[in-house]
Amino acid sequence: MKKVLLILVVLSTALIAQTTQKIGYVDSQVILNQLPSAIKAQGELDALVSKWNASIDSMVTDLQSQYTNYQQQAESMTPDARRAKEQELVMKEQSITQFRASKFQQPNGEYYRKNDELLQPIKDQIMKGIEEAAKKEGLTFVFDKAGDVILLYADQTYDITFTVLDMLKRGKK
Repeated sequence: MKKVLLILVVLSTALIAQTTQKIGYVDSQVILNQLPSAIKAQGELDALVSKWNASIDSMVTDLQSQYTNYQQQAESMTPDARRAKEQELVMKEQSITQFRASKFQQPNGEYYRKNDELLQPIKDQIMKGIEEAAKKEGLTFVFDKAGDVILLYADQTYDITFTVLDMLKRGKK
């Protein structure tokens, strides 16, 4: 009876030891902020946004100027001319709204399409790096500290952020 009990204890201990899982985490925001290809892609996106905002600012300034002129001349205009000018101003305002929406509206705005086009290959590369680092470190699970997952405590021992970043910068996949 004692031998059976001892065997059961040894077997259950062995099973528990086999199910021990090693967990790690990364901070994907740190990787995106330091990876040269991501920095370049973000720079391209920022340049596009600056260009589009400059266009919007120019259109708004033009609209404001035309509206000021309209207000100054409205008293001397015929009702038909006033109505035509008001329609023109409304159309310009709608044009600005449509331009802004075409560039920045989620999910189909040009900004979001360009963001996906530029960053998706980089994110795929990061995921491959995370998988490679996790396998190298013998990790079962890897959490992203920067994502929606709340990580209340993390031992620095299991942080593979810089392992992944180093592998990606060196070109090892």
